[in-house]
Amino acid sequence: MQFNEAINWRYAAKKMNGQPVPQAKIDAILEAIRLSASSAGLQPYEVVVIADPALKAKIYEQSCPQPQIQEGSHLLVFASQLSVSEEDIRTYMERIARTRNIPVDSLNGFSDSIKNGLLSMPPEIIKNWASRQAYIALGFGLVAAAVEEVDSCAMEGFNSVALDELLGLKEKNLGSVVLLTLGYRDEEKDFLAGAAKVRKDRAELFTELVA
Repeated sequence: MQFNEAINWRYAAKKMNGQPVPQAKIDAILEAIRLSASSAGLQPYEVVVIADPALKAKIYEQSCPQPQIQEGSHLLVFASQLSVSEEDIRTYMERIARTRNIPVDSLNGFSDSIKNGLLSMPPEIIKNWASRQAYIALGFGLVAAAVEEVDSCAMEGFNSVALDELLGLKEKNLGSVVLLTLGYRDEEKDFLAGAAKVRKDRAELFTELVA
């Protein structure tokens, strides 16, 4: 399937058939999320990957009573950091130095610029910024799933307090912001499975400014 075909095929599956997604496809989707764009490259979030039916049942009961939670093969919980510390930035600089085989001291200017920007921001601004970074990663996951011909559905509107407690996220300086179910559409039970995609046309969506 070509890229444009894949993103046109993709839709938010309302009912899934319970068929497991092969691990190779899950790995490809996770790798796309890992490589997604992120402000300054910091990736201030984690993704909890859940395939255990018992845990998905608890999430369905306590946090998100949507059928895809249990019918899907995997549930991805995107959890952003509640705060960013100097230690987080130091760890990131060490990762860059290790990956690129350069002295960590050569990154002092970059490190200071991030510290001066982020560490001076109010906590609520940091939380909002981190959650937006998680949404960028979500977008990569949605597109990667379509390319792999795996159905998905992004979900908000869940009880994040209950989910954070169930997964022990607060203790890890994390808070859940959005969910992504992965599986295969149930075409017999999902009345929108064969419906045409409805979107604004190009003239409505884009304002093109040319010289």
